Amino acid sequence: MITILGPTASGKTPVAAALAARTGGEILSADSRQVYRRMDIGTGKDLADYVVDGHRVPYHLIDIAEPGTKYNLFQYQQDFHTAYADIRSRGKLPILCGGTGLYLEAVLGGYQLSPVPQNPELRQRLSGMSLEALTEMLSELKQRSGSVMHNTTDVDTAQRAIRAIEIETYNLENPTSERQLPAVDSLIIGIDIDRELRREKITRRLKARLDEGMVDEIRGLIGEGIQPEDLIYYGLEYKFITEYVIGNLTYDEMFRQLEIAIHQFAKRQMTWFRGMERRGFCIHWLDATLPMEEKVNTILRLQEEETENK
Repeated sequence: MITILGPTASGKTPVAAALAARTGGEILSADSRQVYRRMDIGTGKDLADYVVDGHRVPYHLIDIAEPGTKYNLFQYQQDFHTAYADIRSRGKLPILCGGTGLYLEAVLGGYQLSPVPQNPELRQRLSGMSLEALTEMLSELKQRSGSVMHNTTDVDTAQRAIRAIEIETYNLENPTSERQLPAVDSLIIGIDIDRELRREKITRRLKARLDEGMVDEIRGLIGEGIQPEDLIYYGLEYKFITEYVIGNLTYDEMFRQLEIAIHQFAKRQMTWFRGMERRGFCIHWLDATLPMEEKVNTILRLQEEETENK
């Protein structure tokens, strides 16, 4: 397998698509929000990126869950392995692509996970606490367990932080003995984008997505009967635009706060990827500004060298 990772707006999806087109490979998405149907603009699916020279590159793990549901890491791991086995059985190259560090690391490292039931008593105790206090509590739990399963990348709302605390508490009380799923051997490529260029692209892309109808997309989901708090749970675009739609923020406040939040999110993604390197994952970083053909050629050369060295 080849893995293409990078922060938001780094251009990782076009690289993965170009690589898949060249090799006849298929893409496995590693994005915690693109799993949801009809959440297209806000999650940045950019499905046009999967069309290369007029041909659609096959992709998996996008549009597999209904909005309003709480898809989780355990489900992702199961769905990943099903799709991965299917791609391999047909003799195709699996290409994992995404920016959700937790999802990437769980499948690459073969982490053992179990479905964690809700704990109503714990939820009641935590309700009303600030995101800051919840994040501190999560940090203390992680120190006790030695877990790398959550960081602020995936807990940017109080609801998500409470769920993360629920999972870490359950895992402390119900320790798992050994991994049930194998680690997946993969060449890992990181798309390295200059901080200022990344900030510029994030702002430009946010404006474009708002022009494309991101507010109307979220109004439509609420119109379907999805509760605003369930959309706020998904964070970033869904958090701030929902707050605007229900009247808690002005348009300018929404734009300013969301822009800052996405910049912070990209920074936290890079922190996660650097942490993966410290935890033993070898990431080959490629300059985002290189021509596409050069990027693809470099990846194929690295793959060939890795194969020869085994």
